[in-house]
Amino acid sequence: MIIIGEKINGAIPNVRVAVERRDENPIRELAKKQTEAGAHYLDVCAGTAPEVEAEALIWMITVVQDAVGTPLCIDSPNARTIEKALRHTRQPGIVNSVHDAGEKCEIVFPLISGTKWQVIAQTENNHGMPKDSKGRLEIAGSIIEKACKYRITPDQIHIDPLVASISADNMSVLKFFESATLVKTAYPTVKTTAAISNISFGLPIRRLLNQQFYALAAFSGLDSAILDPCDRDMRDSILATDALLGRDRYCRRLTNSYRKNRSEAPSL
Repeated sequence: MIIIGEKINGAIPNVRVAVERRDENPIRELAKKQTEAGAHYLDVCAGTAPEVEAEALIWMITVVQDAVGTPLCIDSPNARTIEKALRHTRQPGIVNSVHDAGEKCEIVFPLISGTKWQVIAQTENNHGMPKDSKGRLEIAGSIIEKACKYRITPDQIHIDPLVASISADNMSVLKFFESATLVKTAYPTVKTTAAISNISFGLPIRRLLNQQFYALAAFSGLDSAILDPCDRDMRDSILATDALLGRDRYCRRLTNSYRKNRSEAPSL
């Protein structure tokens, strides 16, 4: 599983304050802690007003890259902000994200054409997100076709079928899995992804719901996940799930983690 650390996001209160004050220390610490916890990429999102977003995002990118060598997931709803931010990155990472609405694909895809950059593509268009899996598959196909025109191969694309909180749609997880399965069947080399914590928005016991959703998603073939790698219970869930799915030879990572953190480890 490709883990994308979610914690460097201006929507989080302490991060927002650090960005407003241009306080590097909290951003550096989050970058280091998530990297040490096993994140393969670090999502970096300013979450500020549009008129200052590019400047804030570039500052965040610089701070994170000075702190760790982990590739970045550049996160913005504004394609022009992504365009400016990519000029300040030191190595290929992931663009988060494009969709099939407006001209976002047409702006972002030329920027990463012929490179090793990857991209998260959300299954929504000018009409929003389809409620049915067939509609989401059609949008995924449209985005993949556009990407191919810019020499971006399916294995560089992470399709996000957009899971909604089960507080709003009790069938959200089943729709997500059905959509992801259709996408993988039609495009075997494409990756699928999910923002794990979206599933629990507005509900109690969010951490437990997130852990269970992760385990189910991993079993269903999810390739990457945006989550909090510093959450000890989530890390345990990742280790246990990998072991159960045969992705941890002789359970070495599971047992090594337990021995290293025995004083904090739950009963197994």
